[in-house]
Amino acid sequence: MKKTALTIAGSDCSGGAGVQADIKTMEANGVYAMSVISVLTAQNTLGVQKLFPVSAECITAQIDSVFADIFPDAVKIGMPGTTELIQIIAERLRHYQAKHIVVDPVMLSSSGSTLVDEKAAEMMKKELFPLAEVLTPNIPEAEVLTGKKIQTREEMEQAAEQLSREYGTAIVLKGGHAKTDANDLLYENGKSIWIEGERMVNPNTHGTGCTFSSAIAAGLAEDWDLETSVRRAKAYMQRAIGAGLDLGQGNGPLEHMVCLLYTSPS
Repeated sequence: MKKTALTIAGSDCSGGAGVQADIKTMEANGVYAMSVISVLTAQNTLGVQKLFPVSAECITAQIDSVFADIFPDAVKIGMPGTTELIQIIAERLRHYQAKHIVVDPVMLSSSGSTLVDEKAAEMMKKELFPLAEVLTPNIPEAEVLTGKKIQTREEMEQAAEQLSREYGTAIVLKGGHAKTDANDLLYENGKSIWIEGERMVNPNTHGTGCTFSSAIAAGLAEDWDLETSVRRAKAYMQRAIGAGLDLGQGNGPLEHMVCLLYTSPS
């Protein structure tokens, strides 16, 4: 039977991040994708212009509709919206005993826009992080969460260990913001596993966090173990960046459907 994955996240009308990127990624990685939209955004490659959180009734109805019919094999949570919406998401996921939850602690967009306020960030830590099988912060997000500067491999390991201990979950600390490489750190069951990555020439990285976490969720939905899911997600994202898509006037999106690229006949 076809495996399924659900994304609970904000939309991106420009298609490069959020729910749109999640759906493309999940489908490209072989699972049937479903979505619950928490926030409507007006954004493009230049940044986020406006945020419009949905109502409590709307998000509750969306989640209930999905779980009542096609129970997801994995759930990815991106930008969850307001403190009220975060509480509802957590309550409904507990109610349905959702499995393989991947939480991307979205706090900043790749263009530098702030996406959640301090109260919402605290509610995410209280309600959503403990539900996660894995958290996938990047270095700036991990610095916010730990209150410490992260510049070296040792500091990445210390931060991942701290976050894993605090929230009782595995951590994938993404190294894309490192200065010398693009290596990610998986910290699971007290063990650090480095996943090497090539720093790509393409500067267009809009939606990389959404893409990576969604690809991990797809792997977990397919019953791969966490390390395998992370390695497969890393390889997919590197291909999507390496395809060299160049759209928009700012930080452009990835080529999510890189697996479908073909050469036109001459």
